[in-house]
Amino acid sequence: VQLQAFGGGFVQPGGSLRLSCTASGSAWANYAIGWFRQAPGKVREGVGCISAEPAHAVYADSAKGRFTISRDNANNTVHLHMNNLRPEDSAIYYCAAALKYCSADKDFTTWGQGTEVTVSS
Repeated sequence: VQLQAFGGGFVQPGGSLRLSCTASGSAWANYAIGWFRQAPGKVREGVGCISAEPAHAVYADSAKGRFTISRDNANNTVHLHMNNLRPEDSAIYYCAAALKYCSADKDFTTWGQGTEVTVSS
């Protein structure tokens, strides 16, 4: 499977963005899709993940209550809906695929290119 993330941009604090991760290749529905981010000078961190069907999403503490992950298997797409954005959410966001479950970071073996999110007034 190959991934492509898009939808980043500039938004003011409190605003919303929707990132999307589309996949090409076979057996898309068998993969869990994780979202990660990396800000300048910081280590990469997980934001959340949605498993293969039956889809179940998990979130980092920093994302809980503000971010939602959904998957559209018919269109080979996973969305990261981000609300109430904060300046500290500014980063390059990546999507990655792991087989079936949201597991350890090392299990995400396929990565898309990043899309940049900037939250600033």
